[in-house]
Amino acid sequence: MKLIRNALLLIVLFLVVDIARYAVYPDVSKLADTNPEKTAFMEYREAEWKRDGLDKTIRQRWVPLKKVSPALIKSVLISEDDKFWKHEGFDYVAIEKAVERNVKERQFKFGASTITQQLVKNLYLSPSKNPVRKIQEAILTWRIERELSKRRILELYVNIAEWGDGIFGIEEAARHYYGTSAAGLSASQASKLAAVLPNPIRFQPNGSSSFVRSRSKRIYAIMLKRGVVVPDFQEVMSTSSGPAADSVTVGIPQYLIDQAVAPDSSGAAPAETTKGAASPLPDEDASAVK
Repeated sequence: MKLIRNALLLIVLFLVVDIARYAVYPDVSKLADTNPEKTAFMEYREAEWKRDGLDKTIRQRWVPLKKVSPALIKSVLISEDDKFWKHEGFDYVAIEKAVERNVKERQFKFGASTITQQLVKNLYLSPSKNPVRKIQEAILTWRIERELSKRRILELYVNIAEWGDGIFGIEEAARHYYGTSAAGLSASQASKLAAVLPNPIRFQPNGSSSFVRSRSKRIYAIMLKRGVVVPDFQEVMSTSSGPAADSVTVGIPQYLIDQAVAPDSSGAAPAETTKGAASPLPDEDASAVK
């Protein structure tokens, strides 16, 4: 009995030490001006390929955030983390809902990860969802939010995110799927790329999946609603109402769209309609696609 108790104490001590080390290691401050060469998740993929006897390599190209399409940045925020500019690494409301769902479904499965949490997991940890790994993730998330700016967190995320089997980073994804640079992505292409982030191995942005079509249309609709994307003539004149967007009307005023689809819409638009799309990095994202 004593032997069993001592063994359990050793296991608990090991777990405590293993968790506590993430309070000081790794040195996340280096990420402020240094791009990681390879992430833990990339190494995980390489191990999978080796185990399966596949001859594959990681494909990735780094690109500064200023050379990423504003539509792609907005699409990712809408899709993955609607409160990114407000929270300090954790979306507590979403976590509470995820816990309630787990209890209801009698599953031990975490969800509601912010972009910062996803960045931490990809950089340093395994895809496992066990409690120990989630505690490690929480510690590192707290540290990264205090060491790095929000812009740098976003820059790191879009450069290490997986967009397909062996395809990492938005520059490589843009060239692979659409033959363009990250800066050259259109709003439609950006919404499709953001739509596959929940499972980039199963779904492709240029594929025929109904999941990708539905999710990307909703992301695009929200961008239209906020004025991130200015609709062209064909979109305005379309009789299709499209998917419902968020409840906050930002960007193209509704009365202008009503005038455009009315029988007599030849009147000149007010000067305000000639303005370009909204800033790609606003102070907040008010609603998301989940």
